[in-house]
Amino acid sequence: MYYKLNGVTQRLAGSSPSAYNPQGLRVTVPSEAPTMIFATPTKYVSEAGNTAEYLGHNKVPDLQKLFQKADGIPVHLKGGLMDKMLYRTTMGLTIGGTLYCLMALYIASQPRK
Repeated sequence: MYYKLNGVTQRLAGSSPSAYNPQGLRVTVPSEAPTMIFATPTKYVSEAGNTAEYLGHNKVPDLQKLFQKADGIPVHLKGGLMDKMLYRTTMGLTIGGTLYCLMALYIASQPRK
């Protein structure tokens, strides 16, 4: 394969005339394999033991009791005041947006004078 560098035509050593090698790129094989970053876990199962370490208290059983209680409140409002505020804000924005879209459609449907 021939390359033209600074007006001089050169042939790349070891390449066949039909091989495609763009200028500046050479086919190379690394001499050694790269080191694996995540090859082994930080602790083996035998080192960790049978106990699991948690960062905090397991809240799932408490939340299951709260959300599965049959008290007539919808599940999306059982979280307290923040859930009520989020629900009311979402409903207000939804109704307001719907009214705004209907008003815009009504104005757009009227002929211009």
